[in-house]
Amino acid sequence: MRLPVADAPAARSAAARLFARHRRTLWVVAVLHTLAAVAGLVGPWLLGRLVDAVTTGTTSAYVTTVVAVGAVAVLAQAVLRRYAQRISMVFGETVFADLREELVDTVTSLPLSTVERAGTGDLVARTTNDVDRIQHAVRFGVPQLLVAVVTLVLTVVASLVVAPLVALALFVGVPLLVVVARWYLRRASAGYQREAAAYAALNGTITESVEGARTVDALSLAEHRKARVRADLAEAFAAERYTLGLRTVLFPGIDLAIAVAPVAALVWGAWLLTQGQTTLGAVVAVTTYAFQLAGPVWNLIFWLDEIQVAMASYARIVGVSQVSTDRTATDETPAGDRVVARDVEYAYRAGHPVLHGVSLDLAPGERLAVVGPSGAGKSTLGRMLAGIHPPTAGTVRVGGVRLVDLPLTELRRQVALVTQEHHVFVGTLADNLRLADVGASDDELLAALDAVDARGWVRALPDGLATEVGSGGHVLTPAQAQQVALARLVLLDPHTLVLDEATSLLDPRAARHLERSLNAVLEGRTVVAIAHRLHTAHDADRVAVVDGGRISEIGPHDELVAAGGDYARLWHSWQQE
Repeated sequence: MRLPVADAPAARSAAARLFARHRRTLWVVAVLHTLAAVAGLVGPWLLGRLVDAVTTGTTSAYVTTVVAVGAVAVLAQAVLRRYAQRISMVFGETVFADLREELVDTVTSLPLSTVERAGTGDLVARTTNDVDRIQHAVRFGVPQLLVAVVTLVLTVVASLVVAPLVALALFVGVPLLVVVARWYLRRASAGYQREAAAYAALNGTITESVEGARTVDALSLAEHRKARVRADLAEAFAAERYTLGLRTVLFPGIDLAIAVAPVAALVWGAWLLTQGQTTLGAVVAVTTYAFQLAGPVWNLIFWLDEIQVAMASYARIVGVSQVSTDRTATDETPAGDRVVARDVEYAYRAGHPVLHGVSLDLAPGERLAVVGPSGAGKSTLGRMLAGIHPPTAGTVRVGGVRLVDLPLTELRRQVALVTQEHHVFVGTLADNLRLADVGASDDELLAALDAVDARGWVRALPDGLATEVGSGGHVLTPAQAQQVALARLVLLDPHTLVLDEATSLLDPRAARHLERSLNAVLEGRTVVAIAHRLHTAHDADRVAVVDGGRISEIGPHDELVAAGGDYARLWHSWQQE
């Protein structure tokens, strides 16, 4: 599954809303750049007046006055441009900060089912590569584009005011400019979208290969993964080559259109001068203006290309916000803590269910162990019971209310999931723990660590709870990171817990010790423990054996062992190991 990409109108609308929140600053930037552009137009106009004055005869006082006015105009332009650029940079940083905050809010609110199906590559590419492409355009491109447009318009207006007939030469290159720009714009968006998608696929392939390196090695898939990387690189190369081809047409075409203007102004102006329809000063002023147009036109075209890249990336970011929600919360309130699953089915792909009509009735405070062979559907069942995925068919309810009808914040207060996957965020150990309860005191954090038998190694840290962990900080072992995840669960304090092999990264003795330490915390809560270590099943009130997406057996440990069925075979096999 690929995450959606917004169409051009939706992306433009989102960008307009983003900039609209800062319209006052944008107006200030526009006014300052306009005044700076006006000050920059004074020089050529004065030069034309001076040429005409010298031609007809003038005084040194007049020349001194013209030079002084020109110097004042240059100084004014420098001051205005300085403040305009400063405010432009602040404006760009502010807009980009808003964009980042919106993206974080959007990504963290995505349905987990969507994130899992989409994979890591596409989402990571959107939050890294695409953001990098946008930040340059927001910080520099928007102000520079504004400067280019204002300067271009005012320069043309000034030329028409000074010498309308001579100024007509400035438009000689416009037809070529329009043809080249239209040709480019029709192809650029699709080209840059293809380029972004190619790099997203490449990132995904590399990330999955690195994360699954042990599996790749165990199954001798190295050559297959290398071939996949080469194929993705070939597509990225082809996409880059296509967009580079667009620029090799755009830039020479614009170059030619710009170079024609001053030559045409000089030749056309000289002819008009011989006909007595203009003055030498007017020809000099307009020709100078024609040379000045090169800068803003080049800026306009350069940033036109950069904006196309940024808009392609922005469309991908806006597309993340277009992901449909997988649930619609209602105002129903659970009447009790009982979790009941009825005829639950789930399919990651339509027509290929991995759960088939599973039903469970969990009494409050009950401990249920879910066991079975790999790939039987245990983890999928756990996600159903935790409300991560809405069932394809059937229902899972808590207190009579469907889990998918609860707001996510309320759902997590009811049912929580801890898997064998965990993450340590950059920040202090206390910050990592408070993700589950932002208002928790240090004493509450230490109590949660005590509950998962982590107090000892936390005391040994350089700064205790204030120790920086995560990337660049103190490195936690996999077992310690898993204990942090379990401590978060203690702080979250839901009435029903789904533990999906939550102690799998600990050695058997440590895992057994941790599970015993957790007993006091789990007392009185409903616990669904998905485990491959069957001592967990031995301690549970009931054991459910999942095989082929169905519950083949369910009951207390002793009864299932005595029955001599699937569970008994698993138990005896595990005992022998």
